[in-house]
Amino acid sequence: GEALEVTREVNCVIDFIHGCEDQLQNLKKQKEKGLLYGIPISIKDHINCKGHVSSGGMVQFLGQVKEEDSVIVQVLKSQGAIPFVKTNIPQTMINYDCSNLIFGQTLNPLNHQKSPGGSSGGEGALIAGGGSILGIGSDVAGSIRLPSSFCGLCGLKPTGNRISTSPSAYNNRTFVLAVTGMMGPMARDVDSLALCMKALLCEEMFRLDPTVPPIPFDEEVRLRGNPM
Repeated sequence: GEALEVTREVNCVIDFIHGCEDQLQNLKKQKEKGLLYGIPISIKDHINCKGHVSSGGMVQFLGQVKEEDSVIVQVLKSQGAIPFVKTNIPQTMINYDCSNLIFGQTLNPLNHQKSPGGSSGGEGALIAGGGSILGIGSDVAGSIRLPSSFCGLCGLKPTGNRISTSPSAYNNRTFVLAVTGMMGPMARDVDSLALCMKALLCEEMFRLDPTVPPIPFDEEVRLRGNPM
């Protein structure tokens, strides 16, 4: 409901992910509770979700419905999270604004005269507007960091190859190999980012994508990094 209200104002959601309710019912039956149990998560447009399009803001991809979830979405689900919406991006994603010819312009919820930043602009707008508490964006040259800054949020671009990017629009991107594109969490506070990273860096991800180094989340490094 909140996401619907926010997107009516700022046009940040492009699709509602079907099957959310079924997933929640199935979760309740499981004995094991994942680290993200019951948390609704918003997902940036280009990250593959089964039965949905990853448009990249481009008309040519509109007919291509994805047959399976990307690894990151599979891992989120295995940890009990519920991906519930896909969010807007600029055309091709190489842009610091957030508009395309399919879904139009996303506005900054803090000031409708301003941009939410890009390319994870739909994520920034939805979380800042109160429509999502945790989202997955992606970043080559600032695409998580810029919208986080513009919308007053916390965001993390993890080290290259720390999280699986398979399969997503990134895998077709031979022209950005000089800088490793990375998916990462966006939220209102650092603790949420840390929880999300801890959940993602699990055996399930290392099993699903053997190219990712199997290094678990290090709680001590995070706590050492806190200012006194």
